[in-house]
Amino acid sequence: MNKLIRLILIVLCCNIASSQSKLTHDVYFDTDKYVVPSTEENRLLLFISNLTDIDIESISIYGFCDDVGADDYNLILSQQRADAIKSIFSNNEISESLISNVDGKGKILLKIVNEKNLLKIRGLNRKVEIIVKPKPKIVEEVKPIAETDKKKDVPEQIKSKLKVGDKITFENILFKTGYATVTPDSKKILNAIADALVERDDIYFTIQGHVCCTQFSRDAVNRKTKKRNLSEARAKYVYNYFAKKGVSKKRMRYMGMRRKFPLGGDPKFDRRVEILITYVGNEN
Repeated sequence: MNKLIRLILIVLCCNIASSQSKLTHDVYFDTDKYVVPSTEENRLLLFISNLTDIDIESISIYGFCDDVGADDYNLILSQQRADAIKSIFSNNEISESLISNVDGKGKILLKIVNEKNLLKIRGLNRKVEIIVKPKPKIVEEVKPIAETDKKKDVPEQIKSKLKVGDKITFENILFKTGYATVTPDSKKILNAIADALVERDDIYFTIQGHVCCTQFSRDAVNRKTKKRNLSEARAKYVYNYFAKKGVSKKRMRYMGMRRKFPLGGDPKFDRRVEILITYVGNEN
């Protein structure tokens, strides 16, 4: 793979493109392998992180092999490569419902007959092609919200009458895909929530972290630590954030809920944190 780095970088300039119609990315494999090399996985994770702010319509994943080996073997291997990429997408909070194609296409025939370049060309043919199609942008008319339809924001909910078992979802607190850290705008909202919790010192609560898009209620992989505990890491991040802002640790605990409770809407809203009220003191 090391011999191909320079040529791959040149190809990337052409293959990793952003346009109104699609985003593309190629992942390269070693000979006869379908395990994604670490350098290629890091490149793929960077590509996935750039999809956070894109409203995705569909993702297509196509696996390929070089021209060496039997057709049946290459077809199976190319499918295994495509499946490996699909698994990485799923483990990093990309909903499988967005993946429309996961197909092994078999071998790519050599198009250039130049003995000096054969190894490089075959190296570039051992790949998976990823095509991300964004949804077309639709400009919707913004209608004013009637006063009676306005929902209380989180600080207001915290200051209102609460009882044990109440759950408050931190709306507009958005996490970076695959990470336990929030976006800069979300920190401003967390500050307001922390201030409300400091003021409302009669309640105890559990911070619950959630993830989206994983299979079988599994947790997602935390890209920073490579551990499969992202929901807990998100809850712990909020726990530590509140503690730094003056909320007593005696009033808080945190836990990861994995993907046990998806909301059923846009997957990005499953990357969330909620607080469950566990104790409410007597009001004076």
